[in-house]
Amino acid sequence: MNFKHYMMVAAMTVVLAGCGSSVKMDPPIEGAGANGAGTGGATTQGAGESTVTPVQAGGMESDAQGPSGVGRVIYFGYDSFSVNPEYQGLVDQHARFLQANRGRFVSLEGNTDERGSREYNLALGQKRAEAVRRALTLVGASDAQVEAVSFGEEKPAVMGSSEDAYSQNRRVELRYR
Repeated sequence: MNFKHYMMVAAMTVVLAGCGSSVKMDPPIEGAGANGAGTGGATTQGAGESTVTPVQAGGMESDAQGPSGVGRVIYFGYDSFSVNPEYQGLVDQHARFLQANRGRFVSLEGNTDERGSREYNLALGQKRAEAVRRALTLVGASDAQVEAVSFGEEKPAVMGSSEDAYSQNRRVELRYR
């Protein structure tokens, strides 16, 4: 092989190494049941086998269990996963509710607008959900009560390609179960 061939192989290796996702997934919870409840959806069955349990996106009935009169959506800026200070009161109320009701659980559904690749948007949605998770647990919610999931661009709140539509799709929804 010549030098040019080695350089091409090295360049391809660098490009492929950069394609991986840096999203940190939740570790399995010790002592979870055989159905995988509480493991973030995945359970290991054996050597190289796994099953995925579906995430319940929730409906109006399941949301009735959360705090009444409190907003359930946190919006984010473009390409951001920082929880804005304007949502601190909402986070506080949900954290206090979870702290007072240890038998309640909430799913944090991270969403993005349609800009960016599918993989990028799934990672960004996960980062948004994890940011809300951290905010809730810092205030007093138990880590075991909170599940962070990402839907990326797959569940838009508003269809369209305007900035108004984009801003309503960059969100985390709190769904009680």
